[in-house]
Amino acid sequence: MGHGASRLRRIVREVAKFGAVGGVGVLVNLVVFNLVRHTTDLQVVRASVIATVVAIVFNYVGFRYFTYRDRDKSRRTREMTLFLLFSAIGLVIENGVLYAATYGFGWNTPLQNNVFKFLGIGIATLFRFWSYRSWVFRALPAPETPAPAPAPALQDEQAVPPKTKQQVP
Repeated sequence: MGHGASRLRRIVREVAKFGAVGGVGVLVNLVVFNLVRHTTDLQVVRASVIATVVAIVFNYVGFRYFTYRDRDKSRRTREMTLFLLFSAIGLVIENGVLYAATYGFGWNTPLQNNVFKFLGIGIATLFRFWSYRSWVFRALPAPETPAPAPAPALQDEQAVPPKTKQQVP
């Protein structure tokens, strides 16, 4: 198989790992959302923001130590800053969908809250996958292969011997 098939396998493996961590993160998000929603008097979007923050922390640990464990670890402060920045944008996307459904359209039953929470997570996940892969958990540069050493100069075995003086008869 060629280089393209190998690259495709790596991407499929990466998407599977991202999906595994993300899938558990979605469960964490939805469970925390419903617990906060049903045990407190917080409004739906505030409960959702709390759940999203808990899921972001869970996901960072999963992405750093499972999905992207082989990626560059040399600049953790930069990585964490970008992760939080892109996670915050994802939080706005995710909770913006829920906000629009709840306050814009008046869809505020527990089922509707969960449906639009889940839809918001899905849309934000597409953004997060792209941004985390492209900017946060950057691939290490490919190791440089040393240039082959030049072949030693070959001597021509059939070279003409140096001219010698000819003897006169």
